[in-house]
Amino acid sequence: MEIRKATKKDIRDISWIHAASWKTAYIGLLPQQFLDELREDRWVETFTRSLSWKLLTVQLAYDRDQPVGCVSYGKSRDESLPDWGEIVSFYLLPQYWGRGFAKALLDTALNDLRRSYRNVFLWVLKDNVRARKFYEKNHFQCNDDEGKFEIMGKDLVDVRYVYSFRNLSLKV
Repeated sequence: MEIRKATKKDIRDISWIHAASWKTAYIGLLPQQFLDELREDRWVETFTRSLSWKLLTVQLAYDRDQPVGCVSYGKSRDESLPDWGEIVSFYLLPQYWGRGFAKALLDTALNDLRRSYRNVFLWVLKDNVRARKFYEKNHFQCNDDEGKFEIMGKDLVDVRYVYSFRNLSLKV
C-alpha cells in the first residue's frame, strides 16, 4: 500500500473511485436508478476546480500502482465552524474494505489536518451503518447535527461526526 497526495492528473481516478464506491456502498440507501445512472466522470469538474483553486487536499491510496481509495479534506465549508477542518469525501473500492486501506487513508488525512486545526468534522448518511461504525471506531463522535437533502425524490439525512485532536469526547 502507498498513499500519496493527488495532483490534477489523478482527477479521473478520483472520480472513478467515488462512482465505483457509491455503486456498492449506497445500495439500498440511495435510489437504485441514481446508482445505475451514476457516471464515472461525475466528479471530474468538482475535483478539477477544488485542486486548481487549492480548496481541498486529496490523498490517494494505491495497491501495486493501482488507485483504490481517496480522501479529500480542507478548511470547513460550514460558516458556523470557521476554524475547523472538514473531511469532505472518503471512498474506497469495495474489494478493499476491511483490509486496512481506509484506516491508513483516514490517519493520513488526520495527521495533515492536525497541522492547521484543533477539530475536524465530516458528514455521513444517517442510515450508513458500516461507515458510522468505522468513524466511531476511529474516535469520531456523532453530535446529532443533521443535514437533509434529496436525490431523485428520496429524502435523505446526513449526520455530523466530530473529532478533536485535544479531546476525543468533543461535542459541538
